[in-house]
Amino acid sequence: MAWIYLMAAGLLEIVWAFSMKQSHGFSRLAPTIVTFVAMLGSFALLSLSMKSLPLGTAYTIWTGIGAVGAFLAGIAFLGEGASAMRLLAAALILGGLLLMKLSSPA
Repeated sequence: MAWIYLMAAGLLEIVWAFSMKQSHGFSRLAPTIVTFVAMLGSFALLSLSMKSLPLGTAYTIWTGIGAVGAFLAGIAFLGEGASAMRLLAAALILGGLLLMKLSSPA
């Protein structure tokens, strides 16, 4: 169950990062509300996952999901660049996440 909590927490991290961008510095109400609700949910689920997952594993995977997911959301929805170097960087992060998952005892 901890891995499900962690994946959901990572997905909510993508939501809050994207909605924070859409809030324009918290000057737009709806995206601001989505940001804070998603943050709260993300932190809550992360804390639940940490009951049984090691800190390093949970935190690394949570931030990695958020980082790569926000990167992909920026490309898909905001027209941000997808250069070969940026794509390689995202692939390396994903590789690190996979290794972290495979090396986790939980």
